[in-house]
Amino acid sequence: MTETVLPTRAEKRKFKMDMRALSPFIALIVLIIAGALINPDFLTASNLLNVVTRSAFIAIIAVGATFVIASGGLDLSVGSMAALTAGVMILTLNSQGSADMGTLALGMLAAIALSAACGLANGLIVTFGRIEPFIVTLGTMGIFRSLVIWLAAGGTITIRNLELRELYRPVYFGSVFGIPVPIIAFLAVASIGALILYRTSFGRHVVALGSNEDVARYSGVPIWRVRTLTYIIQGICVGIAVLVYVPRLGSATPTTGLLWELQAITAVVIGGTALKGGIGRVWGTVVGAVILELVANIMVLSNFVSEFLVGAVQGAIIIIAMLVQRSVHRGR
Repeated sequence: MTETVLPTRAEKRKFKMDMRALSPFIALIVLIIAGALINPDFLTASNLLNVVTRSAFIAIIAVGATFVIASGGLDLSVGSMAALTAGVMILTLNSQGSADMGTLALGMLAAIALSAACGLANGLIVTFGRIEPFIVTLGTMGIFRSLVIWLAAGGTITIRNLELRELYRPVYFGSVFGIPVPIIAFLAVASIGALILYRTSFGRHVVALGSNEDVARYSGVPIWRVRTLTYIIQGICVGIAVLVYVPRLGSATPTTGLLWELQAITAVVIGGTALKGGIGRVWGTVVGAVILELVANIMVLSNFVSEFLVGAVQGAIIIIAMLVQRSVHRGR
């Protein structure tokens, strides 16, 4: 009798776990069907490619957020960090007299270095300062946003060299074998992120830290190093997103990246990563980012809800996703 019951319970647990992992993909399919029924233009290749391309910025940032949240942390500063990074990158490009690949490479390097440094600052303050991540990143969110406002003097920072802008444009508007470069970029970032999270000891340490910090510490997990590295990864992902974003408009303003933190966290939660930590799903996060952009696209193509309420809908989505996560957790 015992031999029959135990495997059955194990199979049920496995089925439930698989369904939680599959839920964002199921939601994506349902949204695609709904969009097709609402507007026949929704399923055109150009529209779908545009949707996925526009989701690239949030998808890349959300991959980094998956590491932070899976470890039990939180980063509210990513939108402001993106604005500051974009501003400094453009100022770096403007400081050079030439319009060549060397100048572009220098600007890109400055963006990645600054965003990684911002992530490092967040991580060190959280770990060594022993302050709640919510408070730390709320503070740095204000600092980063104020710095970009100061650098822009309340206005706009624009790439002045038109030749350099043309040289940079293919990073957003170009394609490889018909696939837009931003899509290739976020798929590459997601693939590397999944490899690190699922196939390395560091990834296992991230999940262990988010599951139970005390147990992880007693198991020999280097708590401070792992937690700091998750914020550095978040910063690098913000930098990569900025590299893809800047050629779209060729400028940065004090409102650049506004509410990106909300969208990134929402994408992570929709993707199945537990906001309390201990579970990380990179590919679910990517699908979550695409879902958010699909919702916005459907709102534009339909007359049901004003497109100006996109932020309200995204806010409602994260609340609903958290309620679903809590109900699933209680139902175990």
